[in-house]
Amino acid sequence: MRAVIQRVSKASVRVNGRTTGQIDHGLVVLLGIRADDSVKDLQWLADKTVHLRIFDDDDGKMNISLADIGGEMLIISQFTLYGDCRKGRRPGYSTSAPPEIAEPLYQQFIEEVKNHRIKVATGTFRASMEIALVNDGPVTLLLDSEKTF
Repeated sequence: MRAVIQRVSKASVRVNGRTTGQIDHGLVVLLGIRADDSVKDLQWLADKTVHLRIFDDDDGKMNISLADIGGEMLIISQFTLYGDCRKGRRPGYSTSAPPEIAEPLYQQFIEEVKNHRIKVATGTFRASMEIALVNDGPVTLLLDSEKTF
């Protein structure tokens, strides 16, 4: 499981011209699910994301987590995080989970984050979405449950 995490001062997602989710101060998480990901992967990633110390303390150092600040999280499913661009000019997605595997794991990830008492907003699984955000910092990080980076 992979995530692109962006610290934001606000963010929203629209589907078919309608806002389906919005947050204030917190994180936007673009979530990619691999075909062989498990509940263990999503639990690790949810815990890591919620407790990652990437918000400024009183001294301006990134030393406080989303849980510490009572921040919010906008979670967007994004299978293209497993796009393989090493050959040719068209990405291959053979390691991305098919929808029937990815959607339940995506929903479980959302619930796992909520279990940490985080307010969660979401996009719509398999929909074309427009995401607007104000990146705070900017702070953008990559996480992978396989710890490949």
